[in-house]
Amino acid sequence: MKKLVTLAIAASLSGAACAAPETYTIQNSHTYPRFEYNHLGYSNQVSRFDKTSGTIVIDRAAKTGSVDVVIDTKSVNTGFPLFNEHIQAEELFDTAKYPTITFKSKNLKFDGDKLASVEGELTIKGVTKPVTLTVTSFHCMPHPMLKKDACGANTTAKIKRSEFNVSKHVPYVSDEVTLTIPVEAIKE
Repeated sequence: MKKLVTLAIAASLSGAACAAPETYTIQNSHTYPRFEYNHLGYSNQVSRFDKTSGTIVIDRAAKTGSVDVVIDTKSVNTGFPLFNEHIQAEELFDTAKYPTITFKSKNLKFDGDKLASVEGELTIKGVTKPVTLTVTSFHCMPHPMLKKDACGANTTAKIKRSEFNVSKHVPYVSDEVTLTIPVEAIKE
């Protein structure tokens, strides 16, 4: 009996020792960050960015990890080319000077085994502020077509664009913006 208990403990410890951080590369073809704001009180408008890159490192056993997301601001897509140019102008995203938006985190929060939120720093137009992304879904499994492990998540946060020097037309166009980052990433 003593040998059986010792063997069980050794097996569980070796399994814990095998758990390690896994690195995933963000898949640009399935990661389109969106921002939603109210336009003149008439309606909520949703636009997106078409180019995103980065990595996610996660150790699900230790409940730790990091997130590094880079959004290409020149890839903003409002659905209307002239408005894309307006959004990229100096008074808004100023994409000539600030070609990226970044989100960086080393603080993943779990609720049991489920990833619940990611606390990090969001940088827009050279201004960095703490932002917590609430994770509304998180799922990892072998990708059925790529035959590699993959993880996906949907995250959301509310920010004030004036805090990032993007305040043109406030209050007519809402200061509060809902940022949504759906992400899919493939294990390296």
